[in-house]
Amino acid sequence: MRLRNIKGSREIIGASDYVIHDMEHCPGRWQEIFGNANPIHIEIGMGKGKFLLELAKRNPGINYVGIEKYSSVLLRAIEKQREEELPNLYFLRMEAEHINQVFAREEVQRIYLNFSDPWPKDRHAKRRLTSREFLARYQEILEKNGSVEFKTDNRELFDFSLEAREEAGWKLLAWTYDLHGDEELLKENVMTEYEERFCAQGNPIHKYIICR
Repeated sequence: MRLRNIKGSREIIGASDYVIHDMEHCPGRWQEIFGNANPIHIEIGMGKGKFLLELAKRNPGINYVGIEKYSSVLLRAIEKQREEELPNLYFLRMEAEHINQVFAREEVQRIYLNFSDPWPKDRHAKRRLTSREFLARYQEILEKNGSVEFKTDNRELFDFSLEAREEAGWKLLAWTYDLHGDEELLKENVMTEYEERFCAQGNPIHKYIICR
């Protein structure tokens, strides 16, 4: 379960230089924000930031933006970034539904979705980050050859996501029901906190890579 209530977390986030606060002026200005023209990769629902900080350390030539809606969770990522001070990583505290308001058309190269909320009730299907509704949002901000990488341990959510991808007309580049048994897809895999926990429990991890 994610932490949601740490006293003073919103105030700390509001004062952090690692968080972009003036989001309405972000679209089309990310090169200016980072101070370079490197590709932009984003993670929606980044949790405590383990996955994204590791990617940012491994790939200094890529700019990363972590998106998280829970203040108390984002606070953990900020604490880690204070130690690392990675110049190619910023955070946004926001709801994923508003993604198109902070990135311009074709401004993003890759989107990561890791262990997203499954929203198990049918009436909440549109809220799933791999739904057709969200894929339509991603299509606007992704460059022409941009991709979405999705990992989950939830088989029902994964099957739903494969189906939504097909209905939305996206290309399926790679997929597996057992990431840690797939030598090719596992080569450059970076584990999240949830992934480490689920693997320790023996749960298979599902993954797909799709593109516009």
